[in-house]
Amino acid sequence: MADVVQDVVANLTENITNSSANETGKIPATPEGMAVAYSSLIIMALLPIFFGSFRSVKHHKEQAESGEQPETMSHKDAAMFPLIASAALFGLYIFFKLFSKEYINLLLTGYFFFLGIFALCHLMSPLISSLVPAAIPNVPFHLRFTKGSGEEQEYLVDYNFTSHDLVCLACCSVIGAWYIVKKHWIANNLFGIAFAINGVELLHLNKVVTGCILLCGLFVYDIFWVFGTNVMVTVAKSFEAPIKLVFPQDLLERGVAANNFAMLGLGDIVVPGIFIALLLRFDLSLNRNSKFYFYATFIAYFLGLVATIFVMHMFKHAQPALLYLVPACLGTPLSLALIKGDIAAMFQYEDHPEKKIDSKEPSTTPATTTTSTKAAIKAKKDK
Repeated sequence: MADVVQDVVANLTENITNSSANETGKIPATPEGMAVAYSSLIIMALLPIFFGSFRSVKHHKEQAESGEQPETMSHKDAAMFPLIASAALFGLYIFFKLFSKEYINLLLTGYFFFLGIFALCHLMSPLISSLVPAAIPNVPFHLRFTKGSGEEQEYLVDYNFTSHDLVCLACCSVIGAWYIVKKHWIANNLFGIAFAINGVELLHLNKVVTGCILLCGLFVYDIFWVFGTNVMVTVAKSFEAPIKLVFPQDLLERGVAANNFAMLGLGDIVVPGIFIALLLRFDLSLNRNSKFYFYATFIAYFLGLVATIFVMHMFKHAQPALLYLVPACLGTPLSLALIKGDIAAMFQYEDHPEKKIDSKEPSTTPATTTTSTKAAIKAKKDK
């Protein structure tokens, strides 16, 4: 999850001598180019959080209206997540050390190719559908894939789509093919932004406490794997997949063919983003016609991201972004809630509250009725 990792070491080396720049074919970053690159990365990080948060509100309402009870992350899941992520990260590190990274990246490219297409379709379907000519009819389809038969039948796939969705799929497949063939940074960013928006929209923490546990765990995770070892830097430099946003620092010199990139991991966007989206839903639950906690934490995230880039340039070393983002995204809303007297309401809020059933009332009445009925039947038989 460390941001600005892939080319920080390369950039420092290139700025020392001109010979290294000639060997790599990269133009050393200029102050103007770096300003454009990092400003673009910040904007690309803010947009998924902003739009994904409001899309999560719509998704939450749809779930409530349909009566759907989605799987939510428990406190235990949140506490275990950094350990699972650490195991996955170290596993990738071992794979890259033992096997050729070209073959591993080929497999990962195919996997993320399909994921990216569907993520982009989910995001772009309303826009593309509105642009489809009226001559193309919007025919509905229903795809079902079942297991078993009769009463034991189970739906493994139950998906509704239209012919306009197929047009959207074809358009997104073109972008996917562009990414596979060229690995162009624009195609990478389209997939990355789609992943980030969908992640913020669809991943719900349910409770603020769960979000605090998750962010605190990943705070330690990010610091350990960036400062304590070279594992994350090695994986980030070897991993070729649209799980990061990149922007060239030599764009002004080389245009879209630029290849000297700064980068930001999607984890540094999605993880704080799902917490900020939860705060937006909390704001709306207060019925105050205000989005105070959402906007305050959104601004804090922006300042934390700026602090990450500033410290990186001051110390000339890759920085774990969550080192700055977690205190900003947790400290700001909790402090403001404490001042405004909303801290109890914030910790009691649930996206999908569990239905509590009073066990006393339902159990006593039927039991009494059943006992009385049996007594009456017995009395008739005795007579």
